[in-house]
Amino acid sequence: MFSLETVSVLIVGYLLGSIPFGVLVAKKMGVDIFSVGSGNPGATNVLRTIGKPAGYAVFILDFFKGVLATMWFKLGLVAFSGDPNLALWGLPAAVLGHTYPLFTSFKGGKGVATAMGGLLGVMPGCLLIGLVSWLVIFFTTRYVVVASIGFGLSLPVCTMVGYWSVDDKSSQFAKVILSLLIMGWIVWRHRANLQRLKGGTENRFERKNKN
Repeated sequence: MFSLETVSVLIVGYLLGSIPFGVLVAKKMGVDIFSVGSGNPGATNVLRTIGKPAGYAVFILDFFKGVLATMWFKLGLVAFSGDPNLALWGLPAAVLGHTYPLFTSFKGGKGVATAMGGLLGVMPGCLLIGLVSWLVIFFTTRYVVVASIGFGLSLPVCTMVGYWSVDDKSSQFAKVILSLLIMGWIVWRHRANLQRLKGGTENRFERKNKN
């Protein structure tokens, strides 16, 4: 049975994830993000349709939603037991909120940036490995979808390796399960992109020619 603390972390995490920064930033620029590009309110579509400053701003804001969802109860604002596994509930709650946000009729983004932020709070080492994987794959292929899935696949590999090198097997096993869920979620949310990639119609970030 869930404790009151766990329920609190789940609810706050979902609400934080539901803050639609992509929609708000685009609206500030006079754009309805649902009606341009892919129609997705995530950082990639904002970057493609509005520009790099707006896209980077949305990525950073979405990232920190995940960070806050896994750390707000550690700030001493409320008396919590200090259970280290509480943060593991905040991460998926924030990703779910970002993907199906309460404030925009449950139309949200893919959840990668928010997942990255949450990982900073619970598995910073795996986040670093995942980010390196993302960057290497992106600059090799120039496809965000391929880089995002590569990021997702790196997480269970990292946590499974860690499982055999730590004494607290129970806590690490929970991280293995969480990493598998995140990987599956990322693949599922990018299924349309994968179909377009297979058909040769997925958008690709081209290299700029230096002339």
